Amino acid sequence: MMFFESINPTTGENLATYPVMSPVQIAEAIEQAHHAYLDWKRLSYGERGILMNQLHDWLLAHQEEYAKLMTLEMGKPIVEARSEIEKCAKACAFYAKHAEGFLQPESVALPNTKSYVTFNPLGIVLAVMPWNFPFWQVFRFAVPALMAGNAAVLKHASNVTGCALAIEESFVQAGFPKNLFRSLIIPSDQVKMVIQHPRIQAVTLTGSSKAGASVAAEAGKCLKKTVLELGGSDPFIILPDADLDAAVETATKSRLINTGQSCIAAKRFIVFDSVRREFEQGMMKKFQEMKMGNPLDETNQLGPLARLDLREGLHQQVQKSLKQGAKLLWGGEIPQGNGAFYPPTILTDVKKGMPAYEEELFGPVAAILPVRDEAEAIRVANDSSFGLGATIFSRDLKKAEKIAAEEIEAGQCFVNAMVHSDPHLPFGGVKGSGYGRELSRFGIREFVNIKTVFLSLK
Repeated sequence: MMFFESINPTTGENLATYPVMSPVQIAEAIEQAHHAYLDWKRLSYGERGILMNQLHDWLLAHQEEYAKLMTLEMGKPIVEARSEIEKCAKACAFYAKHAEGFLQPESVALPNTKSYVTFNPLGIVLAVMPWNFPFWQVFRFAVPALMAGNAAVLKHASNVTGCALAIEESFVQAGFPKNLFRSLIIPSDQVKMVIQHPRIQAVTLTGSSKAGASVAAEAGKCLKKTVLELGGSDPFIILPDADLDAAVETATKSRLINTGQSCIAAKRFIVFDSVRREFEQGMMKKFQEMKMGNPLDETNQLGPLARLDLREGLHQQVQKSLKQGAKLLWGGEIPQGNGAFYPPTILTDVKKGMPAYEEELFGPVAAILPVRDEAEAIRVANDSSFGLGATIFSRDLKKAEKIAAEEIEAGQCFVNAMVHSDPHLPFGGVKGSGYGRELSRFGIREFVNIKTVFLSLK
């Protein structure tokens, strides 16, 4: 029998061991989810909403327990882990209130007909989710999918199996039908088999571009819809007229949140030559003030990376960029001692061809890309295989808004603010960052049958 081990990235200790499900167990879980769906889809939005509000209450009542589990399994600073649970609870309340309105039938005015569009559930949605936001990534898909009347099965990252099982238990404890949400404890090579199962109607994945392409290819063979939220190397443009103190403050938070392990973290800081030195000095000061250590200690803003191999890969990207001509302003050295820690690091003079320019740096490493003018800033911002989020800092709101709305190739662009996800707003990317949208009314409509109903009245 195969097992998953949950390893504390802070200490290296084994937290728990979980048996992997057999093909027979996987098939049984999917069938059980399907039978739960058949009853669930017939409930009213109000009935579903009652349970979703109960889930909201359950999450807040167990906030500390779940936050600590996240921190132990993947190293998230405990303060951020608590906030993540609060965010999940807010999503429950949001969709409990708005799902019915988002999915109300829409009339279409045609002569001599009664014509309208309905939004009906599809069935079971498979989610393949990452470890970096082990609760939020799951609730971001599951809450709207279930409120739309679907069932859900989750293939979570193996290093957060404890979180996967805790999430499943939270739905049960909140009163949801047993088996409506199931966590499949399976390795990645079993995902293909699950996608192929006839009860699975759609697939959503948050993860790397490589993983997204693999899942999309398999789902395509089965003619099953996918929504993909993939990697990002988000640009953060600082125009010469920007409030530099505010830009530095936001840039630091955006780059270092979750110890830099966020798809929508700002990663490429595009700075005009005229304000470059001041920005660099400000960022260095902020990075130097950040405390790194045991993530259960509330005074530490940075924990370890989620795994030692991830730290090694990040360090190789930094070292290769330095060999190719980037300059190290701060950090860049693996600390001694236990844990997958990596210091907040700043690279400058980053140019095309370097890993820090071309690749996603999934850790606390900022890349500064100097530019001469606005046209070059926009060109560099878009010169990426990714297109998830972007930030622009400027006191000229009219100019910044025009650049955000018309020039930047990204799924979301924020002016004078950090890119973040919010249930009110659609979330997703373009280019190598994926397709489809989560959250808002757009997200809940991804996994429904948009059905035309036409009645002739002649």
